[in-house]
Amino acid sequence: MSHEAAAPDRYRWTIGLLLGVGVLVNYYDRVNLTVSHDALVSAFGIRESTFGFLLSAYSWTYAACQLPMGVVLDKVGVKRVMLWGVALWGVASVASAVAPGVFLFLLARLLLGVGEAPTFPANAKAVGKWFPQAERSLATAFFDSASKLANATGVPLLGLLLLRIGWRASFGVTAVLSFGFLLLFWWLYREPERFSMRNVVVAGAKAPSLAGEDFRRLRAPAPSEEATDGAAIVAPPIPLGRLLRQRKVIGLTLGYAGYNYVFYLLMTWMPKYLSSQLHVTAAKSFVFTGLPWIVAVAAEFLIGGLLVDWLIKSGRDAGRVRQVVLVCGTLCGLGLFGAAFATTAPQALLAISVAIGGLSAAAPVGWAGPSILVPDSSTGRVGGILNFSNQICAILAPIVTGFVYERTHSFTWAFGIASAFLCVGVLAYLFLLGRMEAIDVEAALRA
Repeated sequence: MSHEAAAPDRYRWTIGLLLGVGVLVNYYDRVNLTVSHDALVSAFGIRESTFGFLLSAYSWTYAACQLPMGVVLDKVGVKRVMLWGVALWGVASVASAVAPGVFLFLLARLLLGVGEAPTFPANAKAVGKWFPQAERSLATAFFDSASKLANATGVPLLGLLLLRIGWRASFGVTAVLSFGFLLLFWWLYREPERFSMRNVVVAGAKAPSLAGEDFRRLRAPAPSEEATDGAAIVAPPIPLGRLLRQRKVIGLTLGYAGYNYVFYLLMTWMPKYLSSQLHVTAAKSFVFTGLPWIVAVAAEFLIGGLLVDWLIKSGRDAGRVRQVVLVCGTLCGLGLFGAAFATTAPQALLAISVAIGGLSAAAPVGWAGPSILVPDSSTGRVGGILNFSNQICAILAPIVTGFVYERTHSFTWAFGIASAFLCVGVLAYLFLLGRMEAIDVEAALRA
């Protein structure tokens, strides 16, 4: 590889790492509420079902912003939207730290949902712009696995921090991290069509500027990928209503929703499950909660990222590879049902690790979907559709689990409901999405 190509290669992987750092900080803000469960219930005098609403409040505004945010991203671009979003979520973290009562705390969580709403659609759009198809699974794993890494590291770290300095100070720490990422994103991120290396240093030296034609050559798919790569197609934006009628978009959306239901159930209720049902102490529950998420990070990078990209680069059918990983990973998620009947912490952690590990292996394939199914001019819209459905499940999972636990004093039915969601997801991947490949853009525009 020439020096001219090598520098942009290094820079786009810098972009991939930057997106991952953003999601890590983003999820620390979310995890912080989970580990503060007992402290907030005591401080505000609320019930378990009320805390379930607090857990999901963030997702109300997050979900409401997804569809319009996708349109804004396609019109305005990643950088401008993300800078405003990160600034808002930093303010929301400060407001959470100083909220005197449950109502103002709820408002702060609603504001956090608005600020973080662009993150995943923007990341999916950025990956579609900066990476060829054969590298998108690994690039997506950079940012999506950060959500699991946040649980693996954030639950024990923020939990122990909470025990030492209190819940308000722990929210203050996440606020500082948020504003730090705002400065980092402003400094490093460039829209590829306006790419200039004059102000960016890579590997200790200024890299040359990248002309538009050179960039198109760099990110163009290999001939064997062209038929399956939506982002490589030059086309006007597909209207949102027409995208909502596309079978493959519906299949991807329903399938990924099952994953997100399980993800949010575990992210919001796992420490409580370990402490109440398996009688693990609070400090140990924070530490034990991180173990399945470490498995999730490894599975996402090794299977959903490296293995998928290696198989595609080796000449395997890209659409079929992605379909197999999506279906098999989601089926592994049914291991969660085993945790419903676990009697010891090791049994529960093993079942949960199988479930979240399989789902995490499928996750980067799912989030690569918007840039594979549709042209770059529509990836923000499809990312918004995907994340809107995800957040409906993010709203449902904490609330449903809170009500079920309050009535039954057990997580058995809660895990059974999650398993049913996953079965719907598998059917959607098989019979609606099928092979993950570009939709017929001309037919979509005529629909």
